Amino acid sequence: MTQIVFVPLFDWSILWALSAGVAVTIVVLLLRRVKGVGLRSLGMLVALGVLFGPELQHKQVAPLQDIVIVIDDITRSQSLGQRPRQQQAALDGLMDRLNAKPNILVHRATVRDSADNQGSLLTPILREALNAHPSGQIAGIFAITDGVVHELDPVGDLPAPLHILLTGERTDWDRRLRLSNVPAFGILGENVTLRLAVEDIGAAPDLGNLVPLFVSIDGQDPIEFQLEKGRDVEVQFPLPHGGKNIINLYTQTIPGELTSINNSAVLSINGIRDRLRVLLVSGLPNAGTRTWRNLLKSDSSVDLVHFTILRPPEKQDGVPVNELSLIAFPTRELFLDKIDDFDLIIFDRFKRRGILPTAYLENIVNYVQTGGALLIAAGPDFASAASISRSPLQAVLPAQPNGRVRDQKFQPRLSDLGYRHPVTQDLGDPETWGPWLRQIDVDQTQGQAILNGIDETPLLILDRVQDGRVALLLSDQTWLWGRDYEGGGPQGELLRRLAHWLMKEPELEEEVLSAEQTDSGVVITRRTLEDTVQSARVVSPSGQSTEVTFDKVRDGEFKAVFQSDEIGLFRLSEGDFDTVFALGALSPKEFEAPLLDSAILAPMSETSGGGVFQLEDGLPRLREVAENRVAAGNGWMGITRRNAERVLSVSSKPWVPAWLAALIILTLALAAWLIEGRRR
Repeated sequence: MTQIVFVPLFDWSILWALSAGVAVTIVVLLLRRVKGVGLRSLGMLVALGVLFGPELQHKQVAPLQDIVIVIDDITRSQSLGQRPRQQQAALDGLMDRLNAKPNILVHRATVRDSADNQGSLLTPILREALNAHPSGQIAGIFAITDGVVHELDPVGDLPAPLHILLTGERTDWDRRLRLSNVPAFGILGENVTLRLAVEDIGAAPDLGNLVPLFVSIDGQDPIEFQLEKGRDVEVQFPLPHGGKNIINLYTQTIPGELTSINNSAVLSINGIRDRLRVLLVSGLPNAGTRTWRNLLKSDSSVDLVHFTILRPPEKQDGVPVNELSLIAFPTRELFLDKIDDFDLIIFDRFKRRGILPTAYLENIVNYVQTGGALLIAAGPDFASAASISRSPLQAVLPAQPNGRVRDQKFQPRLSDLGYRHPVTQDLGDPETWGPWLRQIDVDQTQGQAILNGIDETPLLILDRVQDGRVALLLSDQTWLWGRDYEGGGPQGELLRRLAHWLMKEPELEEEVLSAEQTDSGVVITRRTLEDTVQSARVVSPSGQSTEVTFDKVRDGEFKAVFQSDEIGLFRLSEGDFDTVFALGALSPKEFEAPLLDSAILAPMSETSGGGVFQLEDGLPRLREVAENRVAAGNGWMGITRRNAERVLSVSSKPWVPAWLAALIILTLALAAWLIEGRRR
């Protein structure tokens, strides 16, 4: 290809100024009718043209292929109904037509299921494909999709028409469960409120106005609710335990609906206590009293009620009653009327003095057996005739004093169970712990000793009594650790864990079977006080059973990794333990509204000059159209030929050689001079 280009000898501003001067000179010569004006003007124009530097440029070019981008949506919603068949037929037909046209390169891109349940991300794939090629070569863009797009990133002005080929059918309909408000946690003892709706979308038949909704917690028998279809309603139910609660909500699958995946939803709601109410009763002031008080008051989630027996009934000092400023111990209110309001009762060096009648102590026993928690921090009085072990509380205590109190220095040690129990596990190196100075000897009858003292005798015993829990701490010397006596020890952490174990905090349970989804699969954890565990059994949503074997991580903790391609609610069991876990996104965003939808992509297609077509009507014809022309119509879609080229080489030479230009200018000047001289 040859063309004329200009390589000026001076700056363009100077050339335009010279051009203006030449033009004015020619006009003046014409007005004065000077002889030879034509030759003079032609000479000046030739000289001016030489200054513009015209050159003949020859380019050797090669044609470039037009690029057509084809985006194939293979997300999960594309697997519904007739969509796989429509999608494959459209892709095959489109590729055949494009391959039949010369000089066209097809760039194929695929939209897959996104991570973290973000739905279909079509526009990022489109932007990536556009950035991979020069815009001057892109002749057309085709997207085979159901239109279910959840992220519409800006892609700017499209260089070619975008055509949307929609899969699906106009008669599709679906029933879905839509959640509008899900709390992250719930208060134990109160109802959790979910706001949701069950609705039919699309060309749904008339199936009545009431629909059943089932709520199952941790795989247990479901609770049934009757909901009015299409209305947002509130569903309330209590959480059975603290920690993670797996909530499975589902409604019936109706024959003919597009998918049943969005008929259910799986949630994880943490159960927490609103306020932990603790009753601390100190038998007499002692160094450990402030330890308990400081520990419990430092926890903002604890409401502490503390009484210290400063004036026992046997104290007779002659002080008139109307001059006493001490608050009366409200025994009836605490141990009869409101005992069930407390999550934990602590007796700190408490002994029988006639303050608590036998009926009240029996009420404490009933409180423990029905789910309450009792902690006894024993002092020398526990081994005396006034010991609370010589009362109805004996029925829930894991040990009985033998009357011996050892006032000697000793170093607390973990028992074999203590190395596995979450209350004492990871408390640091016991060799660095400081000593205590007193221990109460007992005969253990039940429970688990996790700390030992003098001669490996029990120092801290934990026990489960029916639905409740009891802890017996056989020393009043924990305060020495808080004072860093001879190195101190983990006093605050030990007592905090002890109190929270008594109040059934899930992270401190010693017998636990749990599962957590990670990048490498589902990590199944079995925490136990036993030396070995059995293999676990996993039942998938399809009913397939798999045995998984645990590996020992450390004393009391075993782990296994489970992997599956299925998505849904799995049931996990090991021995007497049974739980559930969810694998994958059980409430996929992809299926929130799975009906074909052109509303999101249509504006982008219209702006680019493309069209939206339903594959239910067949694949439109393919045409070639000129740039800036309509590229879509009734039953046809167009691509714009770009005719782009690649320059292989460029050569140039002066359009008029310098010597020839000089000869022409001199000839014209001489001719003009001769004509002017002849006139004279």
